[in-house]
Amino acid sequence: MNAAEPEVVVARLRSHGRALFWPSVLLVVVAGATSYFAGNLPEPWYDTVLFVAAGVLVVLGVLAPVVSWLNHSYVVTTRRIVARRGVVVRTRQELLHSRSYDVTVRQAGLQFVFGSGDVRVNTGLEHPFVLRDVPHAAVVQSALHDLMEESLNPIAARRQQGEAG
Repeated sequence: MNAAEPEVVVARLRSHGRALFWPSVLLVVVAGATSYFAGNLPEPWYDTVLFVAAGVLVVLGVLAPVVSWLNHSYVVTTRRIVARRGVVVRTRQELLHSRSYDVTVRQAGLQFVFGSGDVRVNTGLEHPFVLRDVPHAAVVQSALHDLMEESLNPIAARRQQGEAG
């Protein structure tokens, strides 16, 4: 890739949507239980307690996990990998493809069944760069290998020209 070429987004990734299964189940259960018990309780003030409890369950058990899932994303471009996470405190971490690294995929539990996995990018530093529970982990690994190889070839060519000259 030439330095004058613009950076192009190759993929935008999030953790597998499977992470939203239990919040969805909780939403259905809370909605069903609230609609069943509303108006059928012995005291009228119990309805108020029921609605407050349902609201707290929805906010903590449904809304919080969904917002957390939405605020954790990965962007793979032709030059780098960018990880963004956090709701209140935002963290952005970048890794250039021009650095040599090793990419491994770890699949545990249901990740193998769904084809997702943790893509670990080992840069030689103490902590690896991890793309957690991304869908199609093997495809992501292959794409990262290709992008790294494409990014290293121009650098190696410039070094060879510098040594020959």
